[in-house]
Amino acid sequence: MNKYSKVIIKISGEALADRADATILSEEALNTVAEAVRKVSDLGVKIGVVVGAGNIWRGRLAETIGIEPATGDYMGMLGTIINALALQSAFEEKGLQTRVMSSINVPQVCEPYIRRKAIHHLDKHRVVIFAGGTGNPFFTTDTTATLRAREVGAEAILMGKNSVEGVYDSDPRVNKNAKLIRHLTFHQLVEQKLGVMDLTAVTMLEDTNIEIRVFNMQTPEDMIRVIQGEDLGSTIAKE
Repeated sequence: MNKYSKVIIKISGEALADRADATILSEEALNTVAEAVRKVSDLGVKIGVVVGAGNIWRGRLAETIGIEPATGDYMGMLGTIINALALQSAFEEKGLQTRVMSSINVPQVCEPYIRRKAIHHLDKHRVVIFAGGTGNPFFTTDTTATLRAREVGAEAILMGKNSVEGVYDSDPRVNKNAKLIRHLTFHQLVEQKLGVMDLTAVTMLEDTNIEIRVFNMQTPEDMIRVIQGEDLGSTIAKE
């Protein structure tokens, strides 16, 4: 039996990159994500996806090369649309009905984000990929994930990581003695500045029943284990 019936899956842009070839997209990475989403969809779960653009554009680069921050953020939002279209193609190869909805109006390639329309797609068991960030500069795609989760009534935000088991008390890549934290509250996450999501995104969840699940998605089955309620990785919830 599933613990969650409607979820937002947060995918970083970096997770889609081909590091071996130094290209922005990897066929293998896209296929891995698509297979995981297909298996979760087969369980009857309604799925929204929020994707970043770190494989294409990093906001801190704007200042380095003299681009004003707001313009740099808009460039990042456009990058999320590229990634969303790549994911849509990969999902449809798996037989999933998919819609891309963007906060930035680009009608030639995807639908505008309209909350009621997004809920309608989800109720029809179409996978909805939310692109374009929030549509505003100075907000991250983490904030997009929490905002969309609240708007469409999702019960959890799933954050599948590469080679990281969950939330640690320090960076496990630097400290080999870092300890995995299985359960913590939103308040603890903010207070300890553990860096799972940006603080604006986390504070938006403090008065909700939405959970954040952080886990190592080595295989598509790992996401199924989370959906079915297994205590995998870390769970972040309200007090």
